[in-house]
Amino acid sequence: MRAILCALLIAGLAASAAHADGLPVLGIDVGAQGITVPGARYRYVTAAVGHDTIVARVERGNGRVRRSRILRGSLTIPAVAYDGSAAGLSADRASLVLIAPRDRFPRARTPLTVVDTRDLRIRRKIVLRGDFSFDAISPTGQWVYLIHYTSPTDPLRYQVRVLDTVTGSLMPRPIVDPREPDERMGGRPLTRTASPDGRWAYTLYERPGAAPFVHALDTTGRTARCIDLDWLRAPRQLVGVRLVLRDGGQVVDVVSRGVTRAVIDTRSLIAARPNR
Repeated sequence: MRAILCALLIAGLAASAAHADGLPVLGIDVGAQGITVPGARYRYVTAAVGHDTIVARVERGNGRVRRSRILRGSLTIPAVAYDGSAAGLSADRASLVLIAPRDRFPRARTPLTVVDTRDLRIRRKIVLRGDFSFDAISPTGQWVYLIHYTSPTDPLRYQVRVLDTVTGSLMPRPIVDPREPDERMGGRPLTRTASPDGRWAYTLYERPGAAPFVHALDTTGRTARCIDLDWLRAPRQLVGVRLVLRDGGQVVDVVSRGVTRAVIDTRSLIAARPNR
């Protein structure tokens, strides 16, 4: 049986390019790439097989499939930025959240599945009314952060919502920057990184006609800060951009084409121009 599942996994990975994720565009799939966290022995991958999904635990050192399971329905590991950044695995390595692939925008319902990584069995299925994409998960897996699209025509109009995976219900209030509670957040997520302990998720957004910003989400404290990068207005400054952690996670560098464009102190959440 294991050999059959491995063969199906390989076949599914070869065909998974057509599998779209939860972002409000089609064609970005990270199921074959998979997801892991710092210090983990395994990477988790998904692949479509017909109308079902194989989820597998793969050893990072040698690529061996150590456990796999077929789940009913179409599911995938969530992409959280347009560069193919993936998320969904909690820092304690106990929970994996999968999302139903997107086939349209907007969609009326969004299915999510919480998987127990020990045996790859489904812990909870959740179906939300409305159009959501996955954003982040807290270190213990209790809190899942979602992007809720509030306009049927404009994917840049959204709120950040919190889902309690224990109860399967959304918290009543969206996550906002407490310094600017009335400012509408909107932008295209270009790239993502996370703190080594999984508590903080840092996402770089670009905005039409405005400066980009980094959304610093505290997945434990259920709060966020928006860090404006006012000097980065030229599109060429964001070509191939990445967020790079250093100094044990105390600093995030915004790097594009080998050039550091901004430096963020993660303790103060203040951005500055790099020293030349």
